[in-house]
Amino acid sequence: MLQNILQFVWMGSAAGLVVLVLLHSPKGDGLGGIGGQGQLFTSAKSAESTLNRVTWTLFTLFLSLTIVLSAGWLNRAAG
Repeated sequence: MLQNILQFVWMGSAAGLVVLVLLHSPKGDGLGGIGGQGQLFTSAKSAESTLNRVTWTLFTLFLSLTIVLSAGWLNRAAG
């Protein structure tokens, strides 16, 4: 049961990472120009900072869950 919930969170974090990486714009507008994403924040600097923070948080969650789920620690604890 817990493993299924963690797998669902893991898949959600993977999908979120894909979207956030596509929103990053190192030199141009990238896909961040779609839907007026630039108007959500007061400045481009705060938008970039927020995107970086959320991306790193999701990356840490994704990597942690990858290690936990692939190591089989949950199966050993349940059995």
